[in-house]
Amino acid sequence: MPLFTRRKIVQFCPALIGLSISSSIGSIAKAAPRTTPQCIEDGPLTPRQAEGPYFKPASPQRMSLLEKNVEGERLIVEGTVYNGYCKPILGALIDFWQADGNGLYDNQSFKLRGHQYVDGEGRFHLETVVPGYYLGRTRHIHMKVQAPGEPILTTQLYFSGDPGNKRDPLHNKALNMKISERRGRKVAWGDIFLGVY
Repeated sequence: MPLFTRRKIVQFCPALIGLSISSSIGSIAKAAPRTTPQCIEDGPLTPRQAEGPYFKPASPQRMSLLEKNVEGERLIVEGTVYNGYCKPILGALIDFWQADGNGLYDNQSFKLRGHQYVDGEGRFHLETVVPGYYLGRTRHIHMKVQAPGEPILTTQLYFSGDPGNKRDPLHNKALNMKISERRGRKVAWGDIFLGVY
């Protein structure tokens, strides 16, 4: 049994309420079907990660970050937000921001930045591009996740099997997304487990 579970963290250190994303597969599988999430009640928390220097508040609410002149391979990111009892969290807020396919952040406007609320089944769906590498960093997408009335958790999502992961000291395989391909488009997904009850 894990030393630190969602319930133990909530009981003994409320400030550390967290997020868990399911483990990843090692390589891209074409037309791989979405499977039933392997939710483990009281499972371990996903580590928090640094916000980094490029976060901007007040991003627009939108499910697609695609717009003119955005460089990068098209990508869908999706999953479901669950609580510690493996029940979907309705009303959860997710804020995304990332680099473009060349590894560049737009700090002048809100390109590749946006927030959304999960749907009536706790699911999120984001249309974006695969972020590029930049100095010292593998491909990643930043996110903040907040259940209604709970603290915000800030973390980063990574791509399973990416060769840059081994070179990035911030990479944590617990934050890897599963990768597949759907109708010719890359899909990255991981169910999110917030340590709330």
